[in-house]
Amino acid sequence: MTSLIKGNASGHAGDGDADLLINEVVGVPGGIGEPARLARAAAYDRFLRGLLPEGDGVALVAVGGLGRRQCAPYGDLDLVLLHAGVPGTDELAASVWYPIWDAGLRLDHSVRTVAEALSVAQDDVKVALGLLDARLVAGDRSLADALIRTAADHWRRTAVRQLPGLREVTAARWQAHGELAFLLEGDLKEAAGGLRDVGLLRAISAAGITDALRPAVRAAHLRLLDTRDALHQQVGRRVDRLLAQERDGVAALLGLRQLQLGGSDPARRPGAVVEDGDTLLRRVAGDARTVSHALDDAFRAADRLRSGRSRGGNTRPARRPVARDVVEHDGELVLARTAIGARPDPSLSLRVAAAAAATGLPIARATCEWLAAYCPPLPAPWPAEARAALTTLLGAGPGLVPAWETCDRYGLVDGWLPEWTRLRSLPQHNPVHRYTLDRHLVQTAHEASRHAREVDRPDLLLLGALLHDIGKGLPGDHSTVGVPLAEAVATRIGLPTAEAELIGKLVRLHLLLPDVATRRDLADPVTIASVAEAVGDTGTLYLLHALVRADAAATGPAAWSDWKGRLVAELVARVRTALDTGVLPEPPAPDPALLAGPLPVVHLTGDRVAVAAADRRGLLATVAGCLALHRLEVISADASAVDGRALVECRVQPRYGLPPDPVSLRADLRRAVAGDVSVTQRLRGRALAARSGGAAPRVVWHREAATDAVLLELRAADAAGLLYRVTCALDEAGALVRAARISTLGADVVDAFYLVGGWPDDATRARLEAAVLAAV
Repeated sequence: MTSLIKGNASGHAGDGDADLLINEVVGVPGGIGEPARLARAAAYDRFLRGLLPEGDGVALVAVGGLGRRQCAPYGDLDLVLLHAGVPGTDELAASVWYPIWDAGLRLDHSVRTVAEALSVAQDDVKVALGLLDARLVAGDRSLADALIRTAADHWRRTAVRQLPGLREVTAARWQAHGELAFLLEGDLKEAAGGLRDVGLLRAISAAGITDALRPAVRAAHLRLLDTRDALHQQVGRRVDRLLAQERDGVAALLGLRQLQLGGSDPARRPGAVVEDGDTLLRRVAGDARTVSHALDDAFRAADRLRSGRSRGGNTRPARRPVARDVVEHDGELVLARTAIGARPDPSLSLRVAAAAAATGLPIARATCEWLAAYCPPLPAPWPAEARAALTTLLGAGPGLVPAWETCDRYGLVDGWLPEWTRLRSLPQHNPVHRYTLDRHLVQTAHEASRHAREVDRPDLLLLGALLHDIGKGLPGDHSTVGVPLAEAVATRIGLPTAEAELIGKLVRLHLLLPDVATRRDLADPVTIASVAEAVGDTGTLYLLHALVRADAAATGPAAWSDWKGRLVAELVARVRTALDTGVLPEPPAPDPALLAGPLPVVHLTGDRVAVAAADRRGLLATVAGCLALHRLEVISADASAVDGRALVECRVQPRYGLPPDPVSLRADLRRAVAGDVSVTQRLRGRALAARSGGAAPRVVWHREAATDAVLLELRAADAAGLLYRVTCALDEAGALVRAARISTLGADVVDAFYLVGGWPDDATRARLEAAVLAAV
């Protein structure tokens, strides 16, 4: 950054001062940690003092990070130019602000009298909180002290009254940014449990409501600040969102390394010491949990204080029974006196959690501590009452997540499920996932409760949802690895052997329906027969259908779409018919509209594109290329020949969200299928220009997956025009494509092509495989 600051008689800094400032702030030796933040604050202070002339009636006050002396490497400055009505304030402000801007620094500024600043703080709670961090940098100390002292006193007197409004604003921010403890790419500042929430804890403590800044919170805060410092240094600019590609670099700057135990990556060979982004993410999750829990406690303390005042401070809150051994007291759930005095039964903690989830009321901190200390462990198998409480907890809907998180905070969940220790805050290295593994499992159970009335055994659906990914984080296919783990949990909680085996079956098959629906031809009897054989009965089919929808909803918006839902529902309907009647459904007949009228025929209806032309090879490739030219992604494609006509029917979706002009698309399709060379040249030019790199593509053959065809499955990086290039290569190699199914998984695709004929010869298959890979 080049400074344009000019020295003058008022004591403004020169170019060398600004350059020195940038070197001091960004290039602080070590750069990370409390000493580095203090050094940056001192550098800013020295620079800013040179911008304000000596004299009374004017003060430069820092708020925000500089006010707290917690300056990040690429943070901004929050400054208030405070004055007592002296003349020439606008000119003075310009002489301070412009050198800051010229130095390339981000600035949030205001010019106010003490009365004006206090008036704004009364109307805007965010400003009131900001003034709690106010600190004099330069100028009239008495003027700054008047503002700082009065603002703090006003906050102490009005905090209890202002906190409900602040809580609403905070909830809206959480809704927008999510929960840092469970996000794979969370915002260290704005997400729930982040640095912004520590500011709220500081404000609640300043109001004397409760000691919210306990030692654990202070330690978590310092680690979050260190993580943000490292993130700034890693990226080289101001950024608060910890993206996946930055985690290893940030971990290295923080010194988070671990001894690698094994793996297929040569860079992570056994015994190697590697930067560990997963350890970083788990540390951030733990710190965010600490902050979130402290803020929940602080808000509840404020609620109790406010309700006590509304009752006049003399009337004790009533105790209302809500479940056996559980009562509501002052907005929280506590244990009944009889439960505390008697020998507690092992299911008590689960029953309290179920009551909290069902009522939406929080569990009192003292109750959680008592349960963690005195509730005996559950026997194996669990008593029926404990199983019932777990089902109630998992099926409680919106109340499940906060109740589960509270119990996890105090170690109760580890007592129920010892496996949870390994799953807690475990990252999921897949771009479609938004949550860490533990939150994903709980969220899936919550989503599954929406489908509880669609199945015969909602209790098994809820438990299967909680355990479906229990194998993740272990070597091997998690759907297979997780089966014995899930069955062991089901047996331990007291399910009969047959039901425990059904839980294992749900875990093993929880990806079956979406994989088959998006990668196989649903009109092929072999597809339906294979799924029906794997599922076995309609009860399991309905459980899997509910589970796959819950899993997708808990994963993130990229995991589901209307077309995927329709494909899965179509598969379920066909498999149900096969299971109920033993008869495989007939393939759908071609659209009669494609079999009549002069050629070519082009129909565009919603997400369907249908084309009929004179029977010839290569029609699928031509249609696919034309659709790519109009930025349409092909989801599925079917090709056939009937009475001398070549038919192609595709399901499509816009690549960039906006549908193409139907008139232009229809015209290009007609010209292309009629053999217009100019359109073909446009297709080839656009498709070849769209080639992309990435990991090496792979071809997998499936010889028993279709009735009259062999299945070639291509796994490659996604790219515009990929289907066109591959179908052209298949056509040129002499392969006839009967159907194609396109499945996009983040940046990759799994494209399945049904090739007519047996293709038994190894050399012929190798030649075809080479042609496909060359086209990618």
